[in-house]
Amino acid sequence: MQGQVQPDGAQPSLYVGIDVCKAHLDVHFHPLGKAMRVMNDRTGMARLKRELAKFPVAKIVMEATGKYHRAAHRSLHAAGLSVAVVNPLRARLFAEAIGALAKTDGIDARVLALIGERLAPDAAAPPSEAMEALQEAVRARQAAMADRTALLNRRGAAVSAILRDALSRLVAAIDEVVAELDAEIARVVASDEVLARRRTILTSIPGIGQVAAIALIVDLSEMGDCSGKAASALAGLAPYACDSGGSVGQRRIRGGRSALRMVLYMSAVSAARSNADLRNFYKRLRLKGKAAKIALTAVMRKLVVLANTLIKEDRLWQPVRP
Repeated sequence: MQGQVQPDGAQPSLYVGIDVCKAHLDVHFHPLGKAMRVMNDRTGMARLKRELAKFPVAKIVMEATGKYHRAAHRSLHAAGLSVAVVNPLRARLFAEAIGALAKTDGIDARVLALIGERLAPDAAAPPSEAMEALQEAVRARQAAMADRTALLNRRGAAVSAILRDALSRLVAAIDEVVAELDAEIARVVASDEVLARRRTILTSIPGIGQVAAIALIVDLSEMGDCSGKAASALAGLAPYACDSGGSVGQRRIRGGRSALRMVLYMSAVSAARSNADLRNFYKRLRLKGKAAKIALTAVMRKLVVLANTLIKEDRLWQPVRP
């Protein structure tokens, strides 16, 4: 690392930050201070890997940027390099914390390299091709459902009969698209043994249906590889303290994956009725004076922890734990 004395002939461990965009990759080598730009294609990746082969690379860090980082992640991982993908918000907050207020591709690449050295984010393997296809289909379905809700709201507020009729036709068209996407989601899951097994395990839990199971598979792919507490934090269902001095603030959930929470809320409503353990748990919280929404959030957290445990143990839900 920078400032450390290295053995004779030894090179310092290298941390590489890669800022990704559609056209190119900006790369920063820390602590060398070296920077380069390559095209975000096979030729550019080949050039980057030739450069990386010259150094003892400790970790490569890049941001999650939709689909544009996926090819680089997959190629570097296949080359045996340790690659961590971090949340862009986390990277931006880190940049501000170290005083890097300006934002350019080169600065972002340097910040990512520093994150690799100072925060040591965990490396992660890229998702399988089946998972990527599933993620793409699920994201498209989510967008279509958001458009459908917006159209229904506009139709409800419309006065003109012609406008209401036009909006109804658009809703019907979206319904057809959603049906096609549902069929594609089912096909992708059925074609992959791991995804199919996860869906079977998750849908065995009372309260979790097909939509919630797919949402958990896509938005909480870490299930089974982390603790229950970590899974609930990733889902944004872990309560965080807000204390200062003698003041004890109310615990609140924050962060995490909002799309997953929206789906899990309806699952929690169902589980609080159909799952005996969770129904009793919900009633106990309500009798203690907890608001209904807070009690349902606790049920959501229980569902995530349960799902994580079953995936880790590779078993179906049973009324009595074996």
